[in-house]
Amino acid sequence: MEKHLTASADRADYLVDLSNIVRDTALGGTAARSLRRLELVVKALVTLTGDPGVTLYLVADRSLLAGAREFGDPEDVRLLRHWVAEGLVEEVGDADERVLEIAGMTGTRVVTGDHYASYRDEHPWLQGNTWQFLKPERRHGRLPGPGVVVLVPLDMGHRSAVEISRRLELDALKKQGLLDARRTPLAEVVRRSWSCPERRCSLYDTRSGGRILLPRMRRGVPTCELHGTALLEAGPRTGTAQLKAVLDGVCVARYTLDEGSLTVVGRSPGTDGIALHALLPAERAARVSRRHLGVSVRQGTVRVEDVSSYGTRVRRADRRGRLGLWQPLPPRTEQGFRPGDELELAPGVVLVRSGRLFPAELSDVWRAAAGRTPPPTYASGPTRVPGRPLP
Repeated sequence: MEKHLTASADRADYLVDLSNIVRDTALGGTAARSLRRLELVVKALVTLTGDPGVTLYLVADRSLLAGAREFGDPEDVRLLRHWVAEGLVEEVGDADERVLEIAGMTGTRVVTGDHYASYRDEHPWLQGNTWQFLKPERRHGRLPGPGVVVLVPLDMGHRSAVEISRRLELDALKKQGLLDARRTPLAEVVRRSWSCPERRCSLYDTRSGGRILLPRMRRGVPTCELHGTALLEAGPRTGTAQLKAVLDGVCVARYTLDEGSLTVVGRSPGTDGIALHALLPAERAARVSRRHLGVSVRQGTVRVEDVSSYGTRVRRADRRGRLGLWQPLPPRTEQGFRPGDELELAPGVVLVRSGRLFPAELSDVWRAAAGRTPPPTYASGPTRVPGRPLP
């Protein structure tokens, strides 16, 4: 399982509420806690996505290891401690709060069986959410045997003010607010990079050149998880986007694009582009133009432009993740490309967005969900950056 785990929430395809999964006896086994249930979830995600390299970010309560005696297999305890030490499991006092913090700021999908009913006041985006959460369920086949685990959409539904208040009273000691008294949007926090005043801090070190951990909000202040001190603002947060190349429903390659980049995808676009010829059968490669699609990342959005001879098709995902019909991508015109959307370069050759939403995209989702603005449109006229022609 370890090959599927990442120490960076920004690089994860899915968040996993590990404490919830490990304790879910409905997934199989008799022990109160078991990592075997996580293994079944990983297999279900590989099946669901067609991606044998799907990546997960695990968040767990500290109480999970504190109850080590409840694990049926001592090897599970040793492995879990190893993952925590290696940074492959983020261990916190309140896993629910941290999962929702990351999910709310990044838009990453979450694997859990929890409806988070007591968190609706601080996270109103949970109300009516039908697309961001997946629940593992055990399905038994016709033949005798243990069956398999599948992932199904978890409808978070709506909770009344009375229900929320009752749960808040029960969980009053557990909760740690993520928003200040003025309800400052989390998007304003994730747009910025943060550094720790402690020079030896490895979690928030802007000099490392790598991805910097998202801050922990405590009493409305971005705080270092390790030292408990207030973080210092360190300029705009550099964004990245990840593309997946999918052949006949199976992910065959991933590509990371940085903010400000402009890249061409095609059969053989040159040294600065993404070449697909080695990944495709000859008959498929012949239907992909040498320079087929331009992909740019700027100002927190990903945009694509068809520059091919054969054309490109697109289908859009709605707010619930449901895909629409295939439509031609207008040639030589930039279009928005959001997580869940799919681009078909040739029959069975598809590009998809993976990973988190950019802050600007997330703000659009929040505004649309609240009914303050219509959902964002995807099409636009030519908007090439002056002085930067498509390579």
